[in-house]
Amino acid sequence: MAAEAEEAWKQYAVEGAVGPDTPVEINNALLQIDAERAAELLTYLATYDLVFPGSGRRDRTHARRAAERVVRLLGYEAAWYTNITDLSPGARAWNPVTRHTFDGVVAGTGVAFTVVLLQVGED
Repeated sequence: MAAEAEEAWKQYAVEGAVGPDTPVEINNALLQIDAERAAELLTYLATYDLVFPGSGRRDRTHARRAAERVVRLLGYEAAWYTNITDLSPGARAWNPVTRHTFDGVVAGTGVAFTVVLLQVGED
């Protein structure tokens, strides 16, 4: 997914930017998380901009309901992954999965479906 997004959005990336080149490198950037953390991060990525975190994209309550529904539909036994390591107040940290300056991904896989939310951005 990250490789496909990179290809589709490469015209928006900074010239000469570097990042993971292979599925193995992308996999190495991901951390396994539980369903509750997945819902929190899905909500964050749907609500806030990684580049300008003060500017909202969507109503937080609506985003949280949507995130919780996605988690329920995949099932609480689904495997969830992210590249985000810290979104505490005043901090934003992640392991890159694209060549964009900012990227955040949450991916979950259940018995029948896989869901991915990937946000990329440049300042």
